[in-house]
Amino acid sequence: MANDRLRLLEDVEKEIAVVLQCAGTVVLELSKEKHNASLLDRQLSQFTTSINRVESELSSQIRYLTQVATGQPHEGSTYSARKDCQMALNRAEYARVKLGELCRTCEIMLDPQS
Repeated sequence: MANDRLRLLEDVEKEIAVVLQCAGTVVLELSKEKHNASLLDRQLSQFTTSINRVESELSSQIRYLTQVATGQPHEGSTYSARKDCQMALNRAEYARVKLGELCRTCEIMLDPQS
């Protein structure tokens, strides 16, 4: 599952390179005195297609990451369980500190020399 996600992100990276290449070609063509309209149309079409693929895949990745980060059940992740465990450890440490403070307060109150 993780390898598939990484592969998809690599594909997105390649699509972004295509987008940049199309944009560069269009800028170069527009800088000429006489443009090739058919080349500009092809580059625009390829640019639009690549941008749509990038947007679609990044949206999918963001939905997945949102699901992982919010602790909703999903396949293959232990994030939620680790987060729950860390929170339990934090609560236990807080309780230990508070019990220590209570113990010191009781010792002061019960100490006959005070």
